[in-house]
Amino acid sequence: MQAIVYGGPGVKSLETVATPKIQQPTDAIIKIVKTTICGTDLHILKGDVPAVTKGRILGHEGVGIVEEVGSAVTRFKKGDRVLISCVSACGKCGYCKKQLYAHCEDGGWILGHLIDGTQAEYVRTPHADNSLYHVPEGADEEALVMLSDILPTGFEIGVLYGAVKPGDTVAIIGAGPIGMAALLTAQFFSPARLIMVDVDESRLAMAKTFGATDVINSATGDAVAELLAMTKDGIDVVIEAVGIAATFDICQRVVRPAGHIANVGVHGTSVDLQLQDLWIKNITLTTGLVNTNTTDMLMKNVQSGKLKPAELITHRFAFAEFMRAYEVFGNASKEKALKVMIDNS
Repeated sequence: MQAIVYGGPGVKSLETVATPKIQQPTDAIIKIVKTTICGTDLHILKGDVPAVTKGRILGHEGVGIVEEVGSAVTRFKKGDRVLISCVSACGKCGYCKKQLYAHCEDGGWILGHLIDGTQAEYVRTPHADNSLYHVPEGADEEALVMLSDILPTGFEIGVLYGAVKPGDTVAIIGAGPIGMAALLTAQFFSPARLIMVDVDESRLAMAKTFGATDVINSATGDAVAELLAMTKDGIDVVIEAVGIAATFDICQRVVRPAGHIANVGVHGTSVDLQLQDLWIKNITLTTGLVNTNTTDMLMKNVQSGKLKPAELITHRFAFAEFMRAYEVFGNASKEKALKVMIDNS
């Protein structure tokens, strides 16, 4: 089969590799129909995730068709159309019993990280009964790909961990796919103000169409000063959705007393925590890897039309064009790209 293979920092290639096989009775083999590229994949290619070793097939998102199941799989059968979760969960360990599936003792985020992932024609998914979701009849499968990772990540680690509530002023630092997912799902809780901060004017314009009440271009102005000028004493909830020191610094400088900083971004290097200023402010600072315990609920909202994540897709490619898709996604500002979709149907 064909797959995107990691060759070390800065190196990737579309190669012919062996098709995966069942290794455990709880496995399933899925033929990928649609997949995408995540910002985390770009972090891996920058060398920010050293656990990813040379030869690993990248990717952790997708929708596909069950090709084969292990003898212990009971919820799925050959021919079922399924959503693949970015997190694999055994369902039995102590973390899984607390719905902390990200820290499953025999799973978690392993696809495209510790085992081969979904940027391939076929993928082996461990713990299939707990890590796949049936695709509803007639569902928009492109929209459902957004439920593999970005939508639950933005919602769980940004909105829920940030404890967004009615009337809040929320600032999202970073208008990439995760920031947009947080923007879409924060509206469940009726915040009074949703402010998007980014350096890309096209993404800021898109954020306005998705419900941002205000936008700030941090490349052309002082984002901290502008955010503080909008409020009496700072921002109730600040969501960091980039994963670099500069964006984290904005968050810690604008959060109000008793406010929340919800860090969603993947950080490859340390940040300078201004604890000498923050210790007295009674803030809450959270970090996290998505647990995907909200996927079912989010799927229902997509099916009802309440959420329309397919609108995040700006570019579409055939599987043979995967390297071009990476080029476009990696040059998002120039290409005006947000989320790319790769079709293998």
